[in-house]
Amino acid sequence: MINQSLLNPKSIVIVGGSDNIKKPGGKVLKNIIDGRFAGRLLVVNQRETLVQGVACVASVDEIDSVELAIISIPARFCPEVVKTLATEKETRAFIILSAGFGEAGEQGKLWEKEIVATVNSVNGCLIGPNCIGFLNANYHGVFTTPIPPYDAKGCDLISSSGATAVFLIEAGIPSGLKFSNVFSVGNSAQIGVEEVLEYMDLTHDPEKDSCIKLLYLESVAKPEKLLKHASSLIRKGVRIAAIKAGSTVAGSRAAASHTGAMTNSDMVVRALFRKAGIVYCSSREELLSVASVFHYKELKGKNIAVITHAGGSAVMLTDALSLGGLQVPALAGPDADELLSFLHPGSSVTNPIDFLATGSAEQLGIIIDYCESKFDQIDAMVVVFGSPGLFDVANVYAVISDKLKSCSKPIYPVLPSVINAQKEIREFLSTGHVNFPDEVELGRALVAIHKSPPPQEIFKPVYTVNLKRIRKIIDSAKDGFLAPQESECLLDAAGVPRVREMVVTSSSELEAISDTVGFPVVMKVIGPVHKTDVGGVVLNIKSLEEMQCHFEQLMQIEQAKGVLIQPMITGIELFIGVMRESNFGHIILCGLGGIFVEVLNDFSSCLCPVSKTESMTMIQRLSAYKIIQGTRGRGGVNESLFSEIIQRISALMCAAPEIVEMDINPLMGSMSDIIAVDTRIRIEK
Repeated sequence: MINQSLLNPKSIVIVGGSDNIKKPGGKVLKNIIDGRFAGRLLVVNQRETLVQGVACVASVDEIDSVELAIISIPARFCPEVVKTLATEKETRAFIILSAGFGEAGEQGKLWEKEIVATVNSVNGCLIGPNCIGFLNANYHGVFTTPIPPYDAKGCDLISSSGATAVFLIEAGIPSGLKFSNVFSVGNSAQIGVEEVLEYMDLTHDPEKDSCIKLLYLESVAKPEKLLKHASSLIRKGVRIAAIKAGSTVAGSRAAASHTGAMTNSDMVVRALFRKAGIVYCSSREELLSVASVFHYKELKGKNIAVITHAGGSAVMLTDALSLGGLQVPALAGPDADELLSFLHPGSSVTNPIDFLATGSAEQLGIIIDYCESKFDQIDAMVVVFGSPGLFDVANVYAVISDKLKSCSKPIYPVLPSVINAQKEIREFLSTGHVNFPDEVELGRALVAIHKSPPPQEIFKPVYTVNLKRIRKIIDSAKDGFLAPQESECLLDAAGVPRVREMVVTSSSELEAISDTVGFPVVMKVIGPVHKTDVGGVVLNIKSLEEMQCHFEQLMQIEQAKGVLIQPMITGIELFIGVMRESNFGHIILCGLGGIFVEVLNDFSSCLCPVSKTESMTMIQRLSAYKIIQGTRGRGGVNESLFSEIIQRISALMCAAPEIVEMDINPLMGSMSDIIAVDTRIRIEK
């Protein structure tokens, strides 16, 4: 895996290096030369003897041992070249820039597998293929530009896409972002984003290494590894933000259950990121804005002072913060009145603090001092200060720079005049600061970070379940949806309260059941997946005659196999669903139940296992949380019981990983109890 031959090689061979810097082999050689690589540099090119001033041979057979090979030749030649280098030239690290491998078809996949087998056989390291390369303080092993100035405390960037890595660097440099190690993993044939994070976790040195990691993932091949090492790094003080591309709705599962209709890869990745403590970003701009926030002191609270000379920007920023759950609290009282006395007439300190276009650097310094020392409710400041081009703003930016160093509360500078104040911004950035050109993007980044919980501890289920009984049911069942009686037994084994149910297949059974269950009752058709859609649910039946009438009607529905009869229970309808997501394991959803599950599109999710903290957060994150709390005189739902049931279902999934889909809809909830009314479970062994 990742080794010193990759990170700090004493010798590098460029296979396919050339004088043509418009080709990858030529450009990567130029970048390494321009970067003043201190070791021995070799080139392999069949047609040349000297390439960009470097001695060149026709074949890798002609070179001595070499630590790192950067390869830029047609894919079909790569397996043999790698084999020669690995087995005869003691090469232990490889960067394959060439495309035409697994991304191109079956033959490419075979070449890729052959190369990986060779590299693994010598305990070597492979980056790529189909990547732009790797760069750090020791060498510039990429064929692209720009090459960002190396900063050990800058951002480590790990990207599945080489082009996206370049775009991020290009956009980040003008804002003052610095970069440390840049990994472009391409096809991730041996080393992917997860393996890079693993290495960074196992070797992390807080004194020397970057504490900011930016990820761009096109797939999550090893979610457990990502979760383990990302959460470990974050507990060590590292901050991680990521984009996961390719999140599409899994429409093919929509007919199977409510849960299947709602679950998609984006939701699962978000749940993984939440559990790990990774800040989820949906665009390059958001990722860079979050990275810029990471460069400043950490926001400890949620109350922001917006300081500006531009009213419109302050309003837009305030909206972005407030809509995301952060607060721009009003400032009033003697200290606010005293601050106002230092400002020009017409200024406002109510928050946003607007000190007008004529405001001075001295006034800005006073405002920041008041927010730092006198307004205890303020946790951070955003300073929005541009220029109409009328006067030099260098003194204003100098004040911001000084306060960034002296204040204990974080200050986020929004300097939007990238043309009028270009020189002044350049000077501001040269002191090591980062600029936010857009106040709304900053607001969204602060919200994204605020909404990202700390990493969750991996734990064993708190609530015990009857494992023996669960395994007996699962082991004896066939693939597909379980019979109602089997689902009931699983709920009982998990300790989930459920309504009493009876299944009838003929009208002759109704009289005996009416004596047992009592009235009123609910009747539901067995067979069709979505009962409500086909008129398969009848409520509040109060007599045997009504039961008999509705039984005949329900059995006329297509695919009807029988009728389920339950006592009529009142309360707030809730929902819990489960979906098994390939290598991610189970994801649990909760929300309001009944027809509102999909209509409102309001639900929370979490990857198993689910802790008490996570289950309570799931409930409280719902838009309908006020209904669960109780509103307008209506009773609410016992949140502790709801949380317990979520945790019990999580424990059931640990005991029965064969469950691929589960709907409990509805659970009828009140302050005294929560009872599962309708449950569907599908297994796949």
